[in-house]
Amino acid sequence: MIQSSKSFRQMADETHRQLLKFIVATPLQFNRYLSDLHNANIWLKREDLSPVRSYKLRGAYAFFNEAVAVGDNAEFVCASAGNHAQGFAHACRHFGKNGWIFMPVTTPAQKIEKTRSFGGEQVDIRLIGDTFDECNREALKFCRQRDAMFVPPFDHPQIILGQASVAAEIIAQFPEGVNIDRLVLPIGGGGLAAGLAAYFGKQMPDEAFVFVEPDGAPSFHSSLEKGERVVLTDMDSFVDGAAVGQIGEQTFSRLKHFSADQVVLAPTNGVCETMIEMLNIEGVVLEPAGALSIDALKRLPSQKVKGANIVCVVSGGNFDFERLPEVKERALKFAGLKKYFILQMPQRPGALKDFLLMLGPDDDIARFEYLKKSARNFGSVLIGIETGAPENFEELTLKLDEAGLRYQDITENEIVANLVI
Repeated sequence: MIQSSKSFRQMADETHRQLLKFIVATPLQFNRYLSDLHNANIWLKREDLSPVRSYKLRGAYAFFNEAVAVGDNAEFVCASAGNHAQGFAHACRHFGKNGWIFMPVTTPAQKIEKTRSFGGEQVDIRLIGDTFDECNREALKFCRQRDAMFVPPFDHPQIILGQASVAAEIIAQFPEGVNIDRLVLPIGGGGLAAGLAAYFGKQMPDEAFVFVEPDGAPSFHSSLEKGERVVLTDMDSFVDGAAVGQIGEQTFSRLKHFSADQVVLAPTNGVCETMIEMLNIEGVVLEPAGALSIDALKRLPSQKVKGANIVCVVSGGNFDFERLPEVKERALKFAGLKKYFILQMPQRPGALKDFLLMLGPDDDIARFEYLKKSARNFGSVLIGIETGAPENFEELTLKLDEAGLRYQDITENEIVANLVI
């Protein structure tokens, strides 16, 4: 068990020394592009460059290392459809421990195979349930039946200590004599944020911390506002690495003294824009949760960014490229460069040509589909348009109005868009 007589930082440093026997420190990189863009000094802590492309390896190794140190020969179990499963599998193989990984049936085959490759013969993957909650219940039931040890994704002291090793590396890698003005951390269940906040302790003032979570899953922000852990009843899981229904009990106890004003709620489509930006300009592949800290730089007040020394923790790069078309679509919509309209097109010769002449030189038709082909006088047309600048749509809609054409912009109407796009 963890010795309570030591400070958290002492325990985290010891955990980090143990981890360095198994894993290599991830780099802390100064990023010129982001620094120039935001008129600040931006460093990226590249957890996406770990062996499993996320920081989750740290917590898993810390958990297993402690269990082995105390002579616990139990079997191990986890429930996860993402980075935790891969870190768990990697640790099982390294320590030679048998592990069962419960994943939802809906988990993409690519993630299943990647997890299996990390664990090899040491892991048994079981696909159960359509959702994580169903899968998690079965994993806990399995643990009780076999008297196995459950390895949680974030809400455990040893997991928190493992994630805190990120802080130990930041201090060792940051330029000597330079102070960190802002530390930007993604947050989901809270293991990473709790570990770093506890490690830095009094070395950094509370106001230096910035936490980022998706606006569709504001578990931490809502909990801080209410002063207790909140269970989200409705949640957008697109940013899957940080979308949790409830922040952990132990992690929240270490973070509840922060203000809700220190939590940036990142818009999902904005995160997609950041992912595309980093891929196209920097050649960095990020998963949605991995882009949160970089995206937050755009959402913070300029006085908190300009001229500051800022460290952004890049939490992961496990991105399934089959999602790239959707990410690009969301990014274009957020930037105002793509819109969808339902247009009432007159059913007469030349009507389509008249419409096409309204388009500007930077406008491109990305989607065109008749929705009502049997109409006598007018036909409903779904049209998707990409353009070079958002203001081009103002010019287009002005031309449509002058021509007396009826249309509806359905870009932000999720109900209609989901039905017809």
